[in-house]
Amino acid sequence: MKIRDYTTSDCKEIAELFYNTVHTINAIDYSKEQLEVWATGEVDTESWNRSFLEHYTLVAVEEDKIIGFGDITEDGYLDRLYVHKDFQHRGVATTICDRLETHLSTSRVTTHASITARPFFEKRGYEVIKEQQVKRNGIFLTNYVMYKNL
Repeated sequence: MKIRDYTTSDCKEIAELFYNTVHTINAIDYSKEQLEVWATGEVDTESWNRSFLEHYTLVAVEEDKIIGFGDITEDGYLDRLYVHKDFQHRGVATTICDRLETHLSTSRVTTHASITARPFFEKRGYEVIKEQQVKRNGIFLTNYVMYKNL
């Protein structure tokens, strides 16, 4: 596995990885209706690309295939962290997250973790600040505002 900086040409493959991961891995904790509003399959790649370029964004690659990605803002908001459905539990998220956290000049990281991702972040020392219900197209999804002091 190689970790490298994001490039604009990665965006389409990342959007596909995001959709497939949400609809496979997160299906254990969310209903089909919730998954469909979370990952509609209609990502605004221009908007995503712009945010990836503004944030510190890394991709994990194996044999020229993107197997994970993550991004963090300069003020310590870990925005997205996803691993390909076929590469779960192989250290991909840990490696990406380690690199994202060490890039920061701030002393605290905050994220909004899904039900599925919460145990991963808790093992990394993140604490739940609060549970929240996020409304998307009239459908509520549970997630957790979490933080970690570095």
